[in-house]
Amino acid sequence: MNDTTSLFDVDDASRPLADRLWPRTLQDVVGQGHLLAADAPIGRMVAGQRLVSMVLWGPPGCGKTTIARLLAEQTDLAFEPLSATFSGVADLRKIFQAAKQRREIGQGTLLFVDEIHRFNRAQQDSFLPYVEDGTIILVGATTENPSFELNGALLSRTQVFVLKRLDEAALDTLISRAEALAGVLLPLDADARQSLIAMADGDGRFLLNMIEQVQNLPSPVDTATLAAAVQKRAPLYDKSQEGHYNLISALHKSMRGSDPDAALYWLARMLDGGEDPLFIARRITRFATEDIGLADPNAVQQALAAWDVYERLGSPEGELAIAQAVLYLATAPKSIGVYRGFNKAWAAAKRTGSLMPPPHILNAPTRLMKDLGYGEGYQYDPDTDTGFSGADYFPEGLPRETFYEPTTGGYERAISERLRHWAQLRDNQSGSTAATPEDN
Repeated sequence: MNDTTSLFDVDDASRPLADRLWPRTLQDVVGQGHLLAADAPIGRMVAGQRLVSMVLWGPPGCGKTTIARLLAEQTDLAFEPLSATFSGVADLRKIFQAAKQRREIGQGTLLFVDEIHRFNRAQQDSFLPYVEDGTIILVGATTENPSFELNGALLSRTQVFVLKRLDEAALDTLISRAEALAGVLLPLDADARQSLIAMADGDGRFLLNMIEQVQNLPSPVDTATLAAAVQKRAPLYDKSQEGHYNLISALHKSMRGSDPDAALYWLARMLDGGEDPLFIARRITRFATEDIGLADPNAVQQALAAWDVYERLGSPEGELAIAQAVLYLATAPKSIGVYRGFNKAWAAAKRTGSLMPPPHILNAPTRLMKDLGYGEGYQYDPDTDTGFSGADYFPEGLPRETFYEPTTGGYERAISERLRHWAQLRDNQSGSTAATPEDN
């Protein structure tokens, strides 16, 4: 790592620490070596002095704006910053016109659009001709999944690079740089230093803001003093965006994988991020029917009970009932027999939707219907010797199909044995029906 004199100009203590520690080169950006190293994609572009339009996708505080500015500096492009939150098509037109004029004198333009996902489709479309003809190099920054937020035409003309949240080593490097700039170590003991890193939760900018709050505290600062002096970073969780779906997917798959500890963790992450507990209750109820089904018929009752308890108690007491249900579902035997069987039946129903039920299972409340054979030959199963008539209940013209195939786990083991028994009875009855007196 370079020393601070190579990273920063003459220090002005009146500026915010994040601004004072702004890197001078791409090599000084921490945590993104997979993109910026000499043999990495962006590093190779800079070395060849030939950038392509790109989208930088990553969490807050990971260096998106810094990278865009340094890309412009290290490739001799004019830097045009723009925020999609405060700008519109009129602002874009001015930038495009200025970029055209620069191009006439041999100067390129890097247009950096922060929060590019906030532009609507028409605004995104306005970039296309200027990106295609090279008038601008577009660098968009977003915290949201570009696949969902950017239109296909723009995505096809850009490369998407995924930035990582800053890991512990990267955050520790930032602390060391702040200490070098100040010429003094932070007044933190070892545990408090680790807590400061944990409180930043991968956000470099937030870490530097916290450092400004603690660097003048009387030494030594322990973990309790640190917690009283600064607030931890709010969880990165947006109930309407990708993080919402990522975490519910993690909870769902942890339960499916029978990992109760991971399931509890993801549940806690969602609740800590402000997720609506009733959304979770609905999803785990769906899980109980989809991923457990008849392997444990009590699973859906547990999920419904948790839902009911939460509606009666609210937060935080009702959240314990949801946690209990999550643990029950995570440790229950799993089966998608019901889910898969229903989908097969649905496909068959759509394929043969006009077939009538066989006459023998139709009610005959009128004389005409009796004359037409409705109900004729129907056997009342409970009155048979075995409680099973073996009758065919499929439509005429549709051969018997097996939709539901239970597993051998949980309660479905007993169901499997029962179905095999009934299949044997059905086969025996079919054989005896086929044997006529003439055959004997």
